[in-house]
Amino acid sequence: MKINIAAALCCFFNASNAFVTPNTLAFATSTTAATSTTSSATTTTTTTRSNHDLIQLKMGLDLVTSLRTEWISASICTNQIPREATSVLQLGTEDARAVTFVPRSVDEIITSSAEKDGLSISTQRQLKQQRERRGTGAVIKYADQRADDLKETDDESVDVVISLQAADKMRENGLDWKNSIREAARVLKPGGKFIFVEKAEIEGDKYLDVIASVATSSLVGQEDNADESKEEEELYPTFELIGYDDVDLVIVPHIAGVVMKTANAGMSETEINAKLAADEKARIADLSISAFERGLKKRRKKKKKNVAAEDQGF
Repeated sequence: MKINIAAALCCFFNASNAFVTPNTLAFATSTTAATSTTSSATTTTTTTRSNHDLIQLKMGLDLVTSLRTEWISASICTNQIPREATSVLQLGTEDARAVTFVPRSVDEIITSSAEKDGLSISTQRQLKQQRERRGTGAVIKYADQRADDLKETDDESVDVVISLQAADKMRENGLDWKNSIREAARVLKPGGKFIFVEKAEIEGDKYLDVIASVATSSLVGQEDNADESKEEEELYPTFELIGYDDVDLVIVPHIAGVVMKTANAGMSETEINAKLAADEKARIADLSISAFERGLKKRRKKKKKNVAAEDQGF
């Protein structure tokens, strides 16, 4: 007999009254107000709302959403991290999940903290224990860097960046979760992947919209006669969308997806044209050198043949 775990957990929460929705609270408040005096209704409403706030504060992310997003995180990391990828950076490392989710072919796992104080001793111990338990050969780099300021990671040095339920935790700890996405774009190599499983919306900002807005436009100074003016110039998108979808069977809406850093990320049309011209110039130079080397090789061969003929008396 097969059991739907998510449905069963939902039933468990409803039965134990561990999860209370705002609609349920409103109904309970109105019923109490209709059957009691004004003063008692006010007291009941205040108490009910206080209990609701307490429940939300203690629970954080509900168990159903947490289990589902964990399963999705493991699956998307296993399927979307390329075999040729050697380095993976995790935004907001708080436990040893990355060691379990990342394929064994990865050589290095780089950490970053979702807290201002950096990576905790407990998290470092978990990472070390999980690495030994799994027997992976990946080296864990315990970087002293915040997820919104990857100061210890060089530009275009990482193959994959993963962000697994970390953005909202950054917000709670006073970090700039939007800047963590910009930092991910900075450290990713061209063609590198950014893999995420995050809340669909954080304080009114949709996670996908923030990704799409990275380096889409910039103010470029231009001179018009003697006057200086600034004109908005479109930049080439930093990320190219590979795919995304809403995470199903959850109470708190989440989204999972993969984007790839483009080769011309953040460059204007002028810069792209200049790059293409430089590449073409380099290509022609390489062809010229190759042609010269081939001609030189033929001349040497012909000279060697003539010397041999002279030695034989022809």
